[in-house]
Amino acid sequence: MARLEHLNITVRDPDAVAEELCTLLDWRIRWAGPALGQGRSVHVGTDDAYVALYRPEGGVTDPTAPRHQTHSGANHIGVVVDDIVAAEARVTEHGYVPHSHAEYAPGKRFYFEGPEGVEIEVVAYP
Repeated sequence: MARLEHLNITVRDPDAVAEELCTLLDWRIRWAGPALGQGRSVHVGTDDAYVALYRPEGGVTDPTAPRHQTHSGANHIGVVVDDIVAAEARVTEHGYVPHSHAEYAPGKRFYFEGPEGVEIEVVAYP
């Protein structure tokens, strides 16, 4: 069986996005440094999984560029929390607007447009 280790997305300011995700999700910066093509990456997450935030040399380009050079190419980042009420309070406290709340077979969820418009899905399972 395979497990997800990381997701790599392109953003304008990987350091600022990483700091915001640390604040919102209680994550930590695992690594930061030079990346592909003279770019910069910041890995933010937990000991088990992370999001690699990448900025190519020269910054973000247009959407017709190669995938690793386009902005926010992923649909959303899904995170699991123990307390969805507390998570939503933190998201709101930091100026983001939760939306698309739902209770579905496995649990509860909501979404919000996070730093640089990267959508984040927050889920909690019983």
